Amino acid sequence: MLIIEVTNARDVVRQQIGRLGERLIGKVADAESQVEKALIQEMENAFQEFGIEARIISVKGPKLDEGDSLQIPLQVREARDITLKSKE
Repeated sequence: MLIIEVTNARDVVRQQIGRLGERLIGKVADAESQVEKALIQEMENAFQEFGIEARIISVKGPKLDEGDSLQIPLQVREARDITLKSKE
C-alpha cells in the first residue's frame, strides 16, 4: 500500500493558474483535492501503460504527525478502480 501526501498543493495551483486563480479556487474548491484529482488521472494513465490494476482513493482527513505516525479520520473524496483495457 502506498500513501502519498501532497504537501505543496497551493503552490501547484498557483503555478498552473496564477495567484488570482489560486485565490478564487480557494473560495470555490479545495486546492488539495484539485491537485489530487490531476495526480490520480496521471497515475491511472501510467498504471494502464504498465499493466497495473489498482484502486486509488483520495481521502480527506489523514495527517502525519511529528513522529511519523498516521492519524486516520477518513472522508473519501474520490475513488477510482483501474483495470486493464482489453486490446481488440
